[in-house]
Amino acid sequence: MLSVQSNAFDPGDILRNFSENVGGAGAVVSFTGIVRDNSGTLDHMLIEHYPGMTEKAISAIMASASKRWNLTACTVIHRHGHLNPNDMIMMVATASSHRVEAFQAADYLMDYLKSRAPFWKKEVSKDGSIWVESKAADEDALNRW
Repeated sequence: MLSVQSNAFDPGDILRNFSENVGGAGAVVSFTGIVRDNSGTLDHMLIEHYPGMTEKAISAIMASASKRWNLTACTVIHRHGHLNPNDMIMMVATASSHRVEAFQAADYLMDYLKSRAPFWKKEVSKDGSIWVESKAADEDALNRW
């Protein structure tokens, strides 16, 4: 399942429903990302995307992960729009026969979402706003795959 949405989500409900519908899986791994305020001055974050293009790109990487790690199921949720510090921004859940594959697939998906998914993020503070740029560490993490 893939959802690119503006509304908040409940990771507990999503994980419960996901886990109940992964017949034959021996492992479920999930990760939830939260908007953080590293500087202590963040008012909010604005996330933009191009509908259709974003879903197509993420669907393709989900299909790649599912095939590479023989996943039983895979879910990605990513929010867009206005998000405040501590809001949940995204969630990944993977299920497979074995934990190693579920962990690796989730990690791979996270690296992709952080570096390549077509989202544009702007941090807005009382002092102004800046577009979030890709970090070398994020690129390095993606390159290991």
